[in-house]
Amino acid sequence: MSQDIQDAVVATIAAAEKRSSGEIRVYIESHCTMVNPIDRSAAIFEQLNMHQTKERNGVLLYLALIDRQFAIVGDQGINQKVGGNEYWEYIATKLKEHFKAGQIKEGICFCVTEIGMSLAKHYPEDGSENINELPNEIVFGK
Repeated sequence: MSQDIQDAVVATIAAAEKRSSGEIRVYIESHCTMVNPIDRSAAIFEQLNMHQTKERNGVLLYLALIDRQFAIVGDQGINQKVGGNEYWEYIATKLKEHFKAGQIKEGICFCVTEIGMSLAKHYPEDGSENINELPNEIVFGK
């Protein structure tokens, strides 16, 4: 993944998180080591301690680029607010559309922005110190 794409994604994460107390992480690897990318993303979610945010409002965007698999996992707090799977399926459909068009950067940034808008709606920044509980950098697996 080019530095241009990485920089754009990290900047989009930072901008999305400024409007809420939520946390967004992007994890990218070449191959999914499990049959189901949702199972893999759930394991990564826990490995990255995303379940330990104060309001349980972390969201992970998982991508296995060579395998062309991805998953979006939200913690219990945000899942309850957005209505669960239907919302994540909408985001996944949009990501798939971008990827089919060869728009990797645009697809990831679109998803991060959409997730950020939902986090801002349900967990708005309240004017107090907005602590960044998790790093914004992309995590790269094998």
